[in-house]
This record gives sequence, C-alpha cells and structure tokens, in this order.
Amino acid sequence: MDDLMTFLAMGGYGVYVWPAYGLTALAFVGMLGWTVVTLKARRREEQGLAAAGRIRRGRREAES
Repeated sequence: MDDLMTFLAMGGYGVYVWPAYGLTALAFVGMLGWTVVTLKARRREEQGLAAAGRIRRGRREAES
C-alpha cells in the first residue's frame, strides 16, 4: 500500500500531475461526445436530403 501512495504522490508533484491527467481525460471525453452528437446530426441531415431527393426524382419521373 505504501508503494501505491508513493506512486500517486509522484515525488510531491502528484498534486499537479493527476488534475492535469483528469482535465485531459475530460477534454477527450468531451471531444468524443461532441463528435458522436455531430455525427448523428449529419446522418439525420443526410437521410433527410436523400429522402427529399427521392421525392423530387419521383415527381420529375411522373412529369416526364
């Protein structure tokens, strides 16, 4: 247990190192979340455009 405490203390710099790791991990999770949300929105937009294209294509074919 003492070895673990020594490791976590990191020679007295653990107070600075661990929050930096935490903020970095938080930033990565935030970027991942933002990417997933944006991807879902773009897929919905693509599906909407594809559906609108099919409707327009169908009207043109009916008019021809």
